[in-house]
Amino acid sequence: MENRNKKNTRPVVKLGTKSPHAAYFMPMLESFAVREGLNDVIKNRVVKSCDLLDAGVPLFPNDFRKQHDISWVLDQFGELEGEALDRQEDVFAIAGRIISLRSFGKVAFFHIMDHTGRIQCYASREHMEDANYAMVKKLDVGDIVGVSGHLFRTKTNELTIACRTVKLITRSMRPLPEKYHGLTDMETRYRQRYVDLIVTPRAREIFFKRSLIVREFRRFMENHGFMEVETPMMQPLAGGAAAKPFKTHHNALDLPLYLRIAPELYLKRLLVGGFEKVFELNRSFRNEGIDTRHNPEFTMCEFYWAYATFEDLMNFTEQLFAHLAMTVCGSTVVPYQGDMIDLTPGHWKRLSFYDALTQIGGHEPAFYNDYAKVKAYIRGRGEKAADSESLQKLQAKLFDLDVEAKLIQPHFIYHYPTEISPLSRRNDQFPELTDRFELFMTGRELSNAFSELNDPVDQRMRFEEQVRERQAGDDEAHEMDQDYLRALEYGMPPAAGQGVGIDRLVMLLTDSPSIREVILFPLLRPEL
Repeated sequence: MENRNKKNTRPVVKLGTKSPHAAYFMPMLESFAVREGLNDVIKNRVVKSCDLLDAGVPLFPNDFRKQHDISWVLDQFGELEGEALDRQEDVFAIAGRIISLRSFGKVAFFHIMDHTGRIQCYASREHMEDANYAMVKKLDVGDIVGVSGHLFRTKTNELTIACRTVKLITRSMRPLPEKYHGLTDMETRYRQRYVDLIVTPRAREIFFKRSLIVREFRRFMENHGFMEVETPMMQPLAGGAAAKPFKTHHNALDLPLYLRIAPELYLKRLLVGGFEKVFELNRSFRNEGIDTRHNPEFTMCEFYWAYATFEDLMNFTEQLFAHLAMTVCGSTVVPYQGDMIDLTPGHWKRLSFYDALTQIGGHEPAFYNDYAKVKAYIRGRGEKAADSESLQKLQAKLFDLDVEAKLIQPHFIYHYPTEISPLSRRNDQFPELTDRFELFMTGRELSNAFSELNDPVDQRMRFEEQVRERQAGDDEAHEMDQDYLRALEYGMPPAAGQGVGIDRLVMLLTDSPSIREVILFPLLRPEL
């Protein structure tokens, strides 16, 4: 049916219809032929679309007004039976996408789905105008329709709308995936999320829950006196974390800028300005690898609390996670990939960084304090260990290798070495350690928090050390931020701050193994 004209790169497409509307669809069909290969299913949909237009039925009108959600109809009348249902004479106007369709000559049954649920519809030539029923016979799975009618139950006792009228609202030119298999290829699911949401109930459930989690997170913060703020996404310096930034450029100012890797330093400027409890549900960007736990564009919540310590944040975090678990899952014990994660406050374990290396990682102090042995061990495990890296950085890699994956139940790991915590307050008793914790569960980090460093002299020295590390080749080391130091020199109250990874939190509360499951449009390689 299709061939390529040697004098023209555009393929020749034959439809088998003489409709004057056929020409309208040719650019689309030619694109199909070149990019994906044109099949009979697509051509059949186009032919039926031409028939609809020939009959004066518009394919994309905007004059149907939906009056009811499907869930409202089901909630209000779903329990009615027999005479009670027969006495119900209300006419409903609902709209949704056709997800199944069976035609038997003079009658047709189809299910439609909106954002709240699905319901069966019944169309009969006996009870509809001829032209309207003829239009129904041209419909396909995937079309969006508006339906007006009253309720009854079929012989199988399924609540059904008996259609008085059916209006085509949006014509679907592509078929949905086969009913019983859906989208089985994971990358196709992520790349064509719009189709995934139509055909995969669990995908819809995940993102409804994600919306609930974010909403409840915000409500919890506001109920505890925190004010939501917004800080710059484009920053002259990439600060607040150790990560590679994305670079951009502002033409009018001829100014190089970075997409933020964290909002931390701007939020702490607000503490200097007099706000004592602030939070930001923010998008951040890090130019790093992609795997089941990392996406270059991600969501987190950072919050800062004046006159609090990192220990206050431990207690606050237990309450926050328990509240979210109860709201979303109905319990503080939630399933995750075969494990039951206990988020009940008071059940969370607290362990220092070096005790974790011994008690969970199995490494004694004599080993993890021996620079040569630790470096050789890390290299022997196939990981990089540069000669310029300090013992504390190697110990952090040792933790990543032998401790992190074993932290299934909630663990606060605290008192990290000062050298790997450039923005954290030193511990008053052990200045080589910081008052910092990271929260781990399900074998991954979910949160990072610390008592904030508010001494501008100490902060300057930490920045200078970071600059030396950057000059030595560490492109994730922090840059010198003179304006932030100037802010500290005006005086920042003692405070505690924390960042919570929203994507990983959603993974936990929806039992999702990959971060791509919980991000609507994760970054993917371009299609070939």
